[in-house]
Amino acid sequence: MPAPIALHYWPTPNGHKITIALEEMGLPYEVHLVDIGQGDQFRPDFLEIAPNNRMPAIVDPEGPDGAPVSIFESGAILQYLARKTGTFCGRTERERIAVDQWLMWQMGGLGPMAGQANHFLRYAPQMEPPQVLPYAQDRYRSEVARLYGVLDRQLARTGAFVATEEPTIADFAIFPWARGWSRQEQTLDDKPHMARWLAAMEARPAVARGLAVAAEARAPGPLDARAREVLFGRR
Repeated sequence: MPAPIALHYWPTPNGHKITIALEEMGLPYEVHLVDIGQGDQFRPDFLEIAPNNRMPAIVDPEGPDGAPVSIFESGAILQYLARKTGTFCGRTERERIAVDQWLMWQMGGLGPMAGQANHFLRYAPQMEPPQVLPYAQDRYRSEVARLYGVLDRQLARTGAFVATEEPTIADFAIFPWARGWSRQEQTLDDKPHMARWLAAMEARPAVARGLAVAAEARAPGPLDARAREVLFGRR
């Protein structure tokens, strides 16, 4: 059995991308929690492997040529794991192109826009004093709606998963963000293909296992003052 991959992780959408992929690929891994609300992402040892102070990151003791390798950025990690295992990245060059396109769509579009929607709809109003900014709320709510329309039309074309007829790392990247549609103040009433795909992804046992990793570590409810300062203060 291969040596376990060290996963530096917190149960957020970006973290879930990697736990889902590792579970789907059947790779052994060890979880090292990075409590982003307490500032663990700024520890010097973590910055050695993730200089942008963002999780997730991995250290694979059996990297290229058998030598250890550390990787940050969730999209880069997904591409590495797909290459390492030869799975979930498309069977042909055309499929691989499609997978890369939709992975980049998530990295450059859905993730940042949904993240901003979450911030201005959920977190900014909890600040002291509350920051209720209708322009920002409408801006990001509308952009997320547009992106989900793009996703729904793509799923109508494929009839199955996002990039190909089988799940790929593109699905693993998009799903953790898309499953938060209600918190982003979206609707699935006019997105039947997205709704079907979400249900199919949720029904996969490996996806359920990935979502369950350290789920208890993230406390429900509003962030406390320290967590707000750590997450949203200037660094």
